[in-house]
Amino acid sequence: MAGQPRPTVRRRRLGSELRRLREAAGIKMEQAAARIDGDKPKISRIENGRISVRRLEIEALLDLYGVTDRRTVTSLVTLGKESRRKSWWHQYGQNLTPDFQEWLDLEDDAVRIHSYQPLLVPGLLQTPAYAHATIRSAERSATSDEVHDFVATRMTRQAIFERTNRPQYVCILDEAVLHREIGGPGVLAAQLQKLAEVASPPELTVQVVPFNQGWHAGLNGGFSLFTYPDPMDLDVVSVQYMDGMLYLEEDESVERYRMAFDQLRASALSSRQSIELISRLARDLER
Repeated sequence: MAGQPRPTVRRRRLGSELRRLREAAGIKMEQAAARIDGDKPKISRIENGRISVRRLEIEALLDLYGVTDRRTVTSLVTLGKESRRKSWWHQYGQNLTPDFQEWLDLEDDAVRIHSYQPLLVPGLLQTPAYAHATIRSAERSATSDEVHDFVATRMTRQAIFERTNRPQYVCILDEAVLHREIGGPGVLAAQLQKLAEVASPPELTVQVVPFNQGWHAGLNGGFSLFTYPDPMDLDVVSVQYMDGMLYLEEDESVERYRMAFDQLRASALSSRQSIELISRLARDLER
């Protein structure tokens, strides 16, 4: 049986705001459904971000909820329009899992990405050779064409750093990442060189938690924190596990991960010290 459509970050934020406005106005779901010639399940799907909403439907619901502020109306109509836009990765969609498609949506819209990675260099900073080695090892049943598409998708993701509205990106690595010879010494050396070259704080910052730090806030595993602008005004945490990804949006959960990231930054070497360590290890691998 086919699963329900995955909520995108845009649809999720729009649905959440429509629910908040409906509840604040004391409107029942049945009343909202009648206004747009729908039913209660449709309102539920809208508010859970499962389906897109047309402009006329958004305006009709906001009118019912008594929303007259033009800035709010315009913001939500714009959000609805954006929620129907096909993402750049649509051409690769047949080979991408629903969890990863949601990750790409989160990544593409964020204004700030904070990522802690204890095992591998994250995809946004990988070289093609490093990406190929990780994908080939992780996706052993994939064909050569599929691996090629996966690598192409990963490289295309990095174009967000070339945009005029590029996100601020802070990546914290456990030192173990710098020693794990994914693809062999040569591949790792080139990967470390890339890390040193792309780092340009504060827009793109790379920091390393050294081995001698001992205990630190990231020992439970890696995670990423995505922050979005108005009108989405949303923070989402992504935690990867063996079978997929977990997405957290509740304020309490997000705040715990935000505090953990701040503690990790305090435990890590400074950006300058981190790049010096990365560059030295790259030189050692080349000898």
